[in-house]
Amino acid sequence: MLRNIFRTSRWLARRQINSVVPVLVRHSPSISQNVPSLSIARQFSSNPSAPQVSEVDPAVFEEICNETLESLCDYFEELVDASPNLKGADVTFSDGVLTVALGSKYGTYVINRQTPNKQIWLSSPVSGPKRYDLILKDGGHWVYKHDGISLHKLLQEEISKIVTNKVEFKKCSHSLV
Repeated sequence: MLRNIFRTSRWLARRQINSVVPVLVRHSPSISQNVPSLSIARQFSSNPSAPQVSEVDPAVFEEICNETLESLCDYFEELVDASPNLKGADVTFSDGVLTVALGSKYGTYVINRQTPNKQIWLSSPVSGPKRYDLILKDGGHWVYKHDGISLHKLLQEEISKIVTNKVEFKKCSHSLV
């Protein structure tokens, strides 16, 4: 019953909003002359200076995404092998999902491809979940639209606090640090 009340109230609210605008334009000649057309722009990013995402060909997305994930996998394996404080760590890459288990002290990073959205998703034990869009400018790199920070830059900041060696994610494919 409660669900029906919510549905009805949403339907009435939409109907009321849709019926107000034409009535205002119809009954006020000064408004109808000054307003050639009504359009509503919806901005999804909270950061207006964030790079704009362009339409990406699916084949290009797959190629860049695979190169990015494979290079991240290789680099994480190097870091784990070279860091004495990460002896129990494990890096696996399968079916577009890169899992970097750094142990119970540091947590697990999961980086995976989201083909329908043309994004790479990151689950970080430090910063939480983020969705990165492919920006084709400068050879292609991955940027979180809400703060404008690249995937590789965030990993650089977080992983450098964990490992004892110098971290350079700029060596990875499609990085922008």
